[in-house]
Amino acid sequence: MIAMRVVAVQEILPSNTPVVLLKEAEGRRLLPIFIGHPEAAAIHLALAGQKTPRPMTHDLFAAMLDGFSIGLEQVVVTDLRDRTFFAELHLQGPGGPQVLSSRPSDAIALAVRTGAPVFAAEDVLEEAGYLPPEESEEGGSAPATEEQVEEFREFLDQVSPEDFAGE
Repeated sequence: MIAMRVVAVQEILPSNTPVVLLKEAEGRRLLPIFIGHPEAAAIHLALAGQKTPRPMTHDLFAAMLDGFSIGLEQVVVTDLRDRTFFAELHLQGPGGPQVLSSRPSDAIALAVRTGAPVFAAEDVLEEAGYLPPEESEEGGSAPATEEQVEEFREFLDQVSPEDFAGE
């Protein structure tokens, strides 16, 4: 498993399809996961630290976990099959450890709210990951230039979920 960071939620033009972008915590690979609009809003609000007047579904679920003394230990993006990503919630509670299947978007929305770490299986990263070209001459990562950011935006504008499925 590879530790990941939730970098951003963006909409891909012209289709306005939301994508959550994960980045290796100790590397450079990016993992874009296409998600629904409600989940994109939920993740974006949590990343921005914004509170809603009433709890959203993921806020409610996080509060329920806390209320029943169940901790979200980690989220793992486990698989990519037939153009669909799969994830697991690894929970720890009074009854012991539990693993629940989840959509990655819901799992990530919960992880952002609870501070749980996010991981991805190596084979998922190999199949659907993207390595941006940004090595500096010294061999380390350099800040992205405006040109590189624009190049990545163009890449996102031209891809679809089907592009990340292995044939």
